[in-house]
Amino acid sequence: MWRTRVGYAGGTSPAPTYRRIGDHMEALQVDFDPKQISYDELLDVFWKSHHPVRPAYKRQYASAIFTHDAEQHASALASVAGASDRYGAPPATEIAPFAGFTLAEDYHQKYRLRSAPFLDAVFRAIYPQLGDYVSSSATMRVNAWLDGEGAPVDAELDVLGLDAAGRRLLETALGR
Repeated sequence: MWRTRVGYAGGTSPAPTYRRIGDHMEALQVDFDPKQISYDELLDVFWKSHHPVRPAYKRQYASAIFTHDAEQHASALASVAGASDRYGAPPATEIAPFAGFTLAEDYHQKYRLRSAPFLDAVFRAIYPQLGDYVSSSATMRVNAWLDGEGAPVDAELDVLGLDAAGRRLLETALGR
């Protein structure tokens, strides 16, 4: 359905890192298939996933939507009204054209999953290439679940997309 990666966006420095983030923001890049989920549905997930009415104390932690075309930009601007109604105040969210994304360092990827060594090892066996591990919908869901978002069934539904060997490894890890 979608893939996510953690990184940096919205700034001008050519190679941001966590230690030298400059004027960038910590960002989540979402690749999605519009036949599976619409941009408006993703915007709804975005607004439900955080409380965007308080300004960030540092630009690094600011709320932002980076759009890829005029249609996305218009949808993002229109979604602000719904967020204002939902939160009772206008969101402190920047909406700007996408100008690039820098993948965060390995130790920032799937942070909660990496804090569960046994599950992390299972997923790294399933996805030995870092890019596949980072981009996996299953690792994204389990990482979110470990961070208190969603329900275990959400993670299990995504795992159904694994091949048979991957499902066996995960079932062994979960003691099933």
